[in-house]
Amino acid sequence: MASLTEFECHMALVATPGNEASGKVAMRSWTGLLFLLAIAIATSATRADEPVLDSMTHLAIEPDGGPAGLVVRGADSRLQLLVTGRDSSGRVFDLTTKAEFRSDPEGIVHVDPSGLLTPVMDGETRLTTLIGGLSTSVTVTAAEIREAALVDFRNQVVPIFTKLGCNGGGCHGKSSGQNGFRLSLLGFYPEDDYEFLAREDRGRRVFPAAPARSLLLQKASGQTPHGGGKRMDVDSHEYRVLARWISQGLPPSRDDAPVVTRIRCYPSERVMHRNSAQQVAVLASYSDGRTEDVTRMALFEPNVAELATVNSTGLVATNDLAGEVAIMARYQGQVATFRATIPLGSAPAQQLPIRNFIDEAVARKLNSLGVPASPVCDDATFLRRASIDITGALPTDEQVLAFLNDQDPAKRDKLIDRLLDSPGYADSFANKWNAILRNRKKVDPDAAGTLAFYDWIWNSLNDNKPFDQFSREILTASGDIETSPPVVWYREVPEATQEVEDVAQLFLGIRIQCAKCHHHPFERWSQDDYYGLAAFFSRVGRKNLSGNASVAPRDKRVFHNAGLATAANPRSGRAIKPTPLGDREYTISEDSDPRLRLADWLTSPHNPFFARSLVNRYWKHFFDRGIVEPEDDMRETNPPSNPELLEALSRSFVESGFDLKQLVRTICQSNTYQLSSFPNEFNVKDKQNFSRYYPKRLSAEVLYDGLHQVTNTTQAFNGLPAGTRALELPDLSAATYFLKVFGQPMGETACECERSQAANLAQSLHLLNSTEVHEKVSSPNGRAAILAKDDSRPVEDKVRELYRWVYAREPDPEEVGIALAHLEKHREAPQTAWEDIVWALLNTKEFLFNH
Repeated sequence: MASLTEFECHMALVATPGNEASGKVAMRSWTGLLFLLAIAIATSATRADEPVLDSMTHLAIEPDGGPAGLVVRGADSRLQLLVTGRDSSGRVFDLTTKAEFRSDPEGIVHVDPSGLLTPVMDGETRLTTLIGGLSTSVTVTAAEIREAALVDFRNQVVPIFTKLGCNGGGCHGKSSGQNGFRLSLLGFYPEDDYEFLAREDRGRRVFPAAPARSLLLQKASGQTPHGGGKRMDVDSHEYRVLARWISQGLPPSRDDAPVVTRIRCYPSERVMHRNSAQQVAVLASYSDGRTEDVTRMALFEPNVAELATVNSTGLVATNDLAGEVAIMARYQGQVATFRATIPLGSAPAQQLPIRNFIDEAVARKLNSLGVPASPVCDDATFLRRASIDITGALPTDEQVLAFLNDQDPAKRDKLIDRLLDSPGYADSFANKWNAILRNRKKVDPDAAGTLAFYDWIWNSLNDNKPFDQFSREILTASGDIETSPPVVWYREVPEATQEVEDVAQLFLGIRIQCAKCHHHPFERWSQDDYYGLAAFFSRVGRKNLSGNASVAPRDKRVFHNAGLATAANPRSGRAIKPTPLGDREYTISEDSDPRLRLADWLTSPHNPFFARSLVNRYWKHFFDRGIVEPEDDMRETNPPSNPELLEALSRSFVESGFDLKQLVRTICQSNTYQLSSFPNEFNVKDKQNFSRYYPKRLSAEVLYDGLHQVTNTTQAFNGLPAGTRALELPDLSAATYFLKVFGQPMGETACECERSQAANLAQSLHLLNSTEVHEKVSSPNGRAAILAKDDSRPVEDKVRELYRWVYAREPDPEEVGIALAHLEKHREAPQTAWEDIVWALLNTKEFLFNH
């Protein structure tokens, strides 16, 4: 980032119109505005060539149906065909939209230009397609086309409402409905939908005697004014199904009607090229064993919109970026994904050097994408990066000199070990866990508990307590604040539902909040799953936990309240026993604390969520992006960008005995972590494959402490010892304005998203013009004053020292020259000149970012 620094410092070190404080601030404001301007140069990748149809060596219609061919049964059946070609180099192309189909005999089935097959009459035909001199064919049998089968409300009508958006939260699916008509959200409760539609208001929305006059059809087809606009055409499949259901007398679903048990995407994954397309089919499996194509009734959504888009029919179109994208398909409460790998198109010129299994997994992914990695960063960059990421502190001038002069080839590994063994490691990660465990003082009587819980977190991290033990002690905390500080967590999450949601998000990486009221729209979790987890907390007893100055800490207690552990599903009224996610119900005696059983399941090496969630959270800490992003939203429809990497990290973490320091050591020792943040021409747009280090803004606490370290000043915090750093604050409510404006969280949720890393105008103005920053820069005992008064060594040496304090590196000759020229120009007021330089360096991106 030297080029940024040279530009910004040059713009900042202009002549001062006067030596008065107001003059300096005005100058800094103006130059600050100048160096906030930057020119972004975007490199565009070469567009991928269209498939050369004449070069195809293999052609296939998918699915082929096996020896018996394809079978479509019933007038409502539809089948999405895929035509796949392979060229001589082995590249695979989707040719569905380029295919022309012929059938012999004709009139049995119809295939439209998108490859959608619909039956016309009973019979058997041979379906053939010809592309680039190649042909392929498949037998198709159509049966039961003329039988007037009853329309199944749950399996045929409700999916139409979901596909057309009628039961979405912004329309009739919200709790109050829309214009007097409501549906269950996303059709999760079809029995309610039937009541609303067929019986509410005497069934005024449907007219079996004349289906076409039904308000339901008239509004949705645009024949009658409709606030939601036109949702379907009169000649559409959806219209015909709804009209037939109405004409049949609105039959409800049978009690024994089959239900969807799972869906899958076909193909499930594929290597695609930039600016190419791939048709995806969705197949649903039912409880009676049959399989049905539901592509046109499924909803689709990409997880990275910059990489690909998908239309309502399941046609995926890639953009001009390389990477990996997942397309979520959702149908009847079930979800599945299609994964597309989009290579850059050339072999990587810069191979990632391998140090450990992290590098192996990342290198394999980069090689498959054809994305070259950036080179390994220099020693100065690594020293600053690791010091900030592990301890939350800038290295000192002495540490920089010692590290840069050290010739030991193992000095980086030794630095990591020293940082992990220092109190700074516990300071940094206690700050992280303190916030997401919601440890904050709401009223003065809470202060003792808040401090005790913070000390417990700090000591646990400093002693390297295994993470499974750390989690268990929080989850099963009982007793008083003095003997068991983690009981404070129960003070901050007083309801069982809050405990469920925090435990799922903190320790499983699952955002289960949606399932409290309805089936999760993007996951498999239902209300029964939610309340099965809540049952583990149903016997938690509390005494005097709320702030009360008259109650001694030893009398504020959490305990097991004996009784049968259950939680009632508010919708069904069913009493649900304690049930871990994706597991069986537990039968727990009334004398046993259910939380102990939950802790056993949670911390088991075989738990599919626990280790994955933690390593992903820590990966996000070091790379500013999780392998799964967001870091606490791990679900099938939000897959990892590198599954091999996530699995390898999880396995290593479990095998280490849930050793947090070893996890940090493993990450930081990898060359993936030690790559330069400077992109090359190929990986400049890479945001998810870790082909370089992604620069990230310093957190509020790190920036505030860094400001004091550079200026050689301190900040007093009410009720805390002198010299306490922002990173060491045990109580988030003690934050200063600076910390708040730079995004320090308030500990109100378990989500790390509460910490804001986004830049805003208030931050820029505070650094440029605030009295607080100005006073620290111009402090009579500050860094600028010390350097100005030091006549014992050459000015250039002092400039170099300042650069080491700010950037942990030596300045280059041009930077030295700019600084010396400014000091010479203001030799009559040396402290003012040094203040200008300190202020300018503090306002550069190189200081404000970890890179």
